[in-house]
Amino acid sequence: MKGLSYSFLRMICALVIGLILVMFPNQAGDYFVITIGVIFLVPSLVSIIAYFVQSAETRFRFPIEGAGSLLFGLWLVIMPGFFADLLTFILGFILLMGGVQQIASLMAARRWTVVPGGFYVVPVLILLAGLVALFNPTGVRSTAFIIIGVTSLIYAVSELINWFKFTRRRPKTPVAAAKAAKADDDVEDAEIIG
Repeated sequence: MKGLSYSFLRMICALVIGLILVMFPNQAGDYFVITIGVIFLVPSLVSIIAYFVQSAETRFRFPIEGAGSLLFGLWLVIMPGFFADLLTFILGFILLMGGVQQIASLMAARRWTVVPGGFYVVPVLILLAGLVALFNPTGVRSTAFIIIGVTSLIYAVSELINWFKFTRRRPKTPVAAAKAAKADDDVEDAEIIG
């Protein structure tokens, strides 16, 4: 069940990010930065308001972290263009890691099933797109976001296909995996003898 939830969570996140980047490439960077700024603003405001709502006897110290988060969140909301290029680096790194993760998952799946070489094409392309986004983020940002968005969509579909093809076939327990491996060895031994 854990593999199912993490796989689907990765797939859903990649799908949402990919759709947003493909549909709104010019505004996507700014909106992502503003969203991150709001994520910093909300908890910092809560901590600062909580400090002032408490009585003077129960207050400990001023929430410096909350004030820092508030200032950083405001900076992100006020100047999103400055951080949008940085976001290209972050999304490129995420794609790079996604490609590496898929390649590692396919290599792990080879322990219990046959993985055709064609299944490695998409993860390698995702990895390459991440590298391109990392090493050429200052090009036309909307083009980089479209490439990252399309790659995220491909990653989401690829993750779903890999889940249907390989993850569902994973032995449920280590004992079952050992039995499956032993059964394969017995079959090979029987073929050699016969």
